[in-house]
Amino acid sequence: MKKRTLRSLLCLFLAILAVPLLPAIALGASLEEQARPVAEPIQVELDLGCRGAILMEQETGQVLYEKGADERLPIASVSKIMTLLITVEAIDQGVLHLEDPVPVSENAASMGGSQVYLEVGEEITLNDVLKAVFVSSANDGAMALAELIGGSAEGFVARMNERAAELGMHDTVFYNPTGLDDGDTNLSTARDVALMSRALLSHDLVYNYTTIWIDSIRNGAFGLSNTNKLIRFYPGATGLKTGSTGKAKYCVSASAERNGLKLIAVVLAGESSQGRFNDAKTLLDHGFAGYAYFRPQHDPLPRIPVWGGVAPDVGISADQSGLLLNKADAAGIQVETELSPELAAPVAAGETVGVIRYRAGDKILWETPVVAAEENPALSFGGVFARLCRLFFTGTGI
Repeated sequence: MKKRTLRSLLCLFLAILAVPLLPAIALGASLEEQARPVAEPIQVELDLGCRGAILMEQETGQVLYEKGADERLPIASVSKIMTLLITVEAIDQGVLHLEDPVPVSENAASMGGSQVYLEVGEEITLNDVLKAVFVSSANDGAMALAELIGGSAEGFVARMNERAAELGMHDTVFYNPTGLDDGDTNLSTARDVALMSRALLSHDLVYNYTTIWIDSIRNGAFGLSNTNKLIRFYPGATGLKTGSTGKAKYCVSASAERNGLKLIAVVLAGESSQGRFNDAKTLLDHGFAGYAYFRPQHDPLPRIPVWGGVAPDVGISADQSGLLLNKADAAGIQVETELSPELAAPVAAGETVGVIRYRAGDKILWETPVVAAEENPALSFGGVFARLCRLFFTGTGI
C-alpha cells in the first residue's frame, strides 16, 4: 500500500514538472484586437432647412448623418450644455451637492433673456438652479453657476474652453456661460455640439432634469416649462437643450432613446422654432428607422482550469459592450463563444484564451478576444514539493 502511494506521488510529481512543457491550446488563427465595427452609413439626402446638422449615436459616437457639420456658427443657449457639463462633473466629483446654496450676484441677477428672476442675496439651492437652466434655459441661473464654480464669469469661461479642448471640440470658442450674444458670440459646430452633448448625457443625473416637461422651483412658487418641445411631443425624447438669438437663429441639441438605441441630433441655424424641431425629428427618425443597438445578453464567463499553476484556474474577461448595427444585420444576430478548455501555467494577465464572435448569417460582424483577467504563475519546485507533502500527509492539496 505504501509502495503504491509513493509510486502515485512520484508520477504526480513528474506530471506537474512537465506542465510548462505542454503546448498551448490552439485557438485556430491568431486573434488580434480588432477595431469595433461601425454600421454602414445609409446614403440618403434628408430634407433639412437648417445650415448645420449632425446625427450621432450616443454610445459609440458614430456619426450617422451630417450636413454642414463643421461650419462654425453661433449656438446661443446651446452653449449652456458646457456650463451644465462642468457643473454636473463638479457634483460627481463631490465638489458640489444638490442641497448647496447658490449665491446670486448683481451680475447674475441682471441677465436678460430667458430667466427665472433671481434676486441678489436670494437663497436658492443648486438643485433649483439646475432645474431652471435645464428646463427653462435661465440665463441668470447659468451665470450664478458660472460664478459659483469659476469664482467669476471670466474664470468659468476659461474652464469652458479648456473642457472643450479636452473633448476635441476644435472649432468651438466660448465668451460667456449663457450664450447671449450682445457682445462676443459663442461659436461652435454641429459636430462639436454633439461631442459636448454626448459628454453631458453620460451622466445619469442629467436625465432627472432633461426629461421634465412642467415643474416648478422655489417650493412651487415659480413654474417652469421645457423650452424643448420634443420632450412632450417626440416619443423617446430624453433632452437636451434649445437656443435662439437673432445671430444664431434657432438651434437645438436633441436626444432620444428607443429600444436601447440612443441618438443625438444637433440642428444649428434653423429658420424657425418649429423648423428646428422638425429637422431634429427628421434626423432622429432616420436613425431609428435604419439602425439598432445590439447589447448581447451573455452568461457569466467561466473560470478556465490551469495545469501547474499557483491557482487551480483563472478568471477571464472580454469586451461585452453593445454594437451599433444596421437594422437588417441586427435582426438575426448570433453570438458564439469559443474558449480554451484548459490552460498550462504560466498564464499572463491579458493573454488571449478565447474569442467571442458576432455573426449575422454567414457574415461575421465582429470578433473580440477573451483574455485572462489575472495572472497565474507556474508552480515553483518548492510549490510542487509543498503540494506533494500535503497530499502525502492529508490526502488532499493537489
